[in-house]
Amino acid sequence: MSGKRVQNSEQPTVAYFPPAQQAPSVAEAPTEIWVRAPQAPRRPNWLLRIVGIVAVMVFAVLSAALLGGGLLIYESEWIVPGVTVLGMDVGGQTTAEATTALANSWQNRQVTLVAGAASWAVSPDELGMTLDAQATAVSAHQQGRSWQSLKQGWQQGGFAISPVWQIDMSVAEAKLTALAPELTTQPVNASMVWADGRFQAAPAVPGQTLDVAATLTALQGSAAMVVMNGRFDLITQSIAPAINDVSVAVAQANALLDTPLAVRAYDPITDETWTWQVAPAVWGQWLTVDMVAAQDGQLQWSVDAAQAGVYVNGQVAMLGDGRFIDETAAADAVVAGIDGTSKTLRIYHQPQQHTVQSGETIASIGRDYGVPYPWIQQANPGVDSLFAGQVLTIPSLDELVPLPVVENKRIIVSITEQRVWVYENGSLKWEWAASTGIDDSPTSPGIFQIQSHEANAYAGNWDLWMPSFMGIYQPVPTSEFMNGFHGFPTRGGSQLLWTGNLGQKVTYGCILVSSDNAQTLYNWAEEGVVVEIRP
Repeated sequence: MSGKRVQNSEQPTVAYFPPAQQAPSVAEAPTEIWVRAPQAPRRPNWLLRIVGIVAVMVFAVLSAALLGGGLLIYESEWIVPGVTVLGMDVGGQTTAEATTALANSWQNRQVTLVAGAASWAVSPDELGMTLDAQATAVSAHQQGRSWQSLKQGWQQGGFAISPVWQIDMSVAEAKLTALAPELTTQPVNASMVWADGRFQAAPAVPGQTLDVAATLTALQGSAAMVVMNGRFDLITQSIAPAINDVSVAVAQANALLDTPLAVRAYDPITDETWTWQVAPAVWGQWLTVDMVAAQDGQLQWSVDAAQAGVYVNGQVAMLGDGRFIDETAAADAVVAGIDGTSKTLRIYHQPQQHTVQSGETIASIGRDYGVPYPWIQQANPGVDSLFAGQVLTIPSLDELVPLPVVENKRIIVSITEQRVWVYENGSLKWEWAASTGIDDSPTSPGIFQIQSHEANAYAGNWDLWMPSFMGIYQPVPTSEFMNGFHGFPTRGGSQLLWTGNLGQKVTYGCILVSSDNAQTLYNWAEEGVVVEIRP
């Protein structure tokens, strides 16, 4: 408050003294005094009052609205904004709407199973994971309806909730078991490979398979993260190879390559022999090694018959005349050669085709080829007569040499000269006079073989007993009757025949020599000895 000086006012006012000043005494009082200045009368600010009243009313209305809206939301089916499930916003939806949306989203959801560079997309249901969409929607509806929930939502910038789901491990196991074959790779054993003309060791390679039990355990422990992230890493286990080291056997195999190999083949029809030297760089590729034994440093090997047969047959084919060898026998001969022993391959002949010429008969064709004519008839069923240009099949000459061949022995018979020559190891051992079949029952020319021995054979057609009989061919392929060597026959148990006829055609197709020579030949010629009958 301020003071104001006035002169002899008629109506004094209440004096005001500043706090620091004492009031003067009467004697000392001056002729002038301090009085309070009169204040102007105040006028009320009605505009401000109105504004204040309006503000209070608005605040009250808004507070009531907010409180009422909050109560309305709290009591409603609506989910508060900002609620998400597995990245899906369900805020603003009713519980029923959220249930439907969550169920549809779950059906389209995928989990990627990963194993190394491979991956498979499967639905959660395939892993036994099922969503309780209604319970999840109820959980979403509960968000933001408590002070603690509101506080957490405010701090986290929203309400991200986990779905309500369950897992059936038996379904997951069935799915993983079905998937296991796609993840299984078999181990590769250490082996021997052929490269640059030598054997080399190829290292072992482990395999792998899905560890179903360990994967199920991991899935059960991290199923929630699998659902949230949509990814699951499968657990595999290694499969160890059975054979891990073959280095010792490789060294032994390479040492084996120093063995020279010769393959020898014999043609009993032409009485010819061939020998082929096979380089290690060639036959080494035919070896098949027992890998189980190789792991222990033991070289146990065999020869691939197909490869050996193809090679040897290629050499034999170059000889012409449809020659070939048995592939299995070729492998056996190669094995024998590598082992340092010798085994001769037999050369065979394919059937031939003959074009009939004018004036030929089946009998004449048979004589030309060295095949009894009933054999040609059998090879050409339905052929009753011949005509020029007709094509006949001539059976393989090997059909008349059915037994394994005795290579170092050979008997030669000449129909023209009526003689027999016996050879052993390429040298003449015996030469004898002989008698062959009469013209009405001739001896067939051809390459045949000792096939049987009978001390005293009986020929019922002619009532003959034939000592030291050795059968060499069947004139008729469907009959067991055989022509062969024998001594002087008897008839009726006493009559000795043809003793003075050696050197003349006198038999019914057999080859007659003296009884002594027949006995000698009987003892010397085992079954398999080749008999060559020349015209």
